[in-house]
Order: sequence, then C-alpha cells, then structure tokens
Amino acid sequence: TFKSISKSLAEFLNGCDLGGFNCLKFDIPLLVEEFLRVDVEFDTSNRKFVDAQKIFHMMEKRTLTAAYQFYCNKSLEDAHSAEADTLATAAVIKAQVERYDGQEVTNPMGKVIGTIANDMKNLHEVSAANMVDLAGRFVTNEEGVEVFNFGKHRHKPVEDILKAEPGYYDWMMKGDFPLDTKRKLTQIKLRGFNAR
Repeated sequence: TFKSISKSLAEFLNGCDLGGFNCLKFDIPLLVEEFLRVDVEFDTSNRKFVDAQKIFHMMEKRTLTAAYQFYCNKSLEDAHSAEADTLATAAVIKAQVERYDGQEVTNPMGKVIGTIANDMKNLHEVSAANMVDLAGRFVTNEEGVEVFNFGKHRHKPVEDILKAEPGYYDWMMKGDFPLDTKRKLTQIKLRGFNAR
C-alpha cells in the first residue's frame, strides 16, 4: 500500500524538484494528498515544478483564433464578434472532420470513445457523450452510470453516495454549484426514490 512505502518515498523525493505533464493539476496534488492521508509531511514549498502541459498550452494557444489559423490557415478577423466566431467555429469543425475523418479518439486510459466522422452522433460521442451536467461535476463511467467527477467521491456512483450519505445532497444543494448541476443531482436522487 502507499502507506507502507510513504516514508521511504518521501525520503527518496527529499530535495527533488518535480515535473510531468499536467502534474500541477493532477500528479502533484494527488501525491501531496496521499502523503497527508498517511500523516507523512511532504513539504513542497522549497521545490520547483515543471509542467510540460502548461508550457505546451502557453506556447501553443488553445483559442478559437489559434484553431482557425491551425485548421483553416486563416487569420480570424473581428475575433469575439458573434458572427465571426460562429463562422470560424463552423470552419474549424469542418476542417477537423476533413483532417481526422475515420480516426478513432481515445480517453486518457486508452479506451476508444468514438470516431471522427461527418455526422452529429460521432462528433457528439467524441465531444460530450459522457457529460451529465454542463459543468462536468457528474459524468457517466464506462458502464453508463453517473459518477462524481470531483472531490472525495470522484468516480463513485452518485446514487450510491446519495444513499450512503444523504447529507451530501443537502451540502451540494446549499453549495456554490451551478443550477444545472443541482437539477441533475435532484433528477438522479428522485430516480433513486422512484426505483424503490
């Protein structure tokens, strides 16, 4: 278990700087949380971090203007006007379909989630098929079950948590969550009541 190696791992990493791809949002926070859970001090204040993803995103912009230039080889004039952005987005999607037509798209675990093709069903599958709420607080897992996508219950079925911890529903409903998230949570809760 992590607990059994935590002290030796902390010693091994003593004085080390840390790096990775998306490590500032995932790997390092996860590592620190795991050390804290087993009461091992892992000080990050004197460490340096290098995140290749952050550098990638800073240097290779991920904006509509950048996508329009990359996929359509055109400069976006009047960026952020509704008409220009709409036309540019349509052109980018068309160019993406032409460029990637027939290519499979995988999730971070390597599972195929869809294929790029010129139809809405396939484009939805690769863009948003596992979304439950628009904020992304809930997603469906590989079995199609709604699971939490944040916090201490991440990847756990929403219905199971609502049954095991009824107060969690109240916490979310009183919390600073989008109304759409609260609406979906209520729908899942009511569905659980109706199934009884």
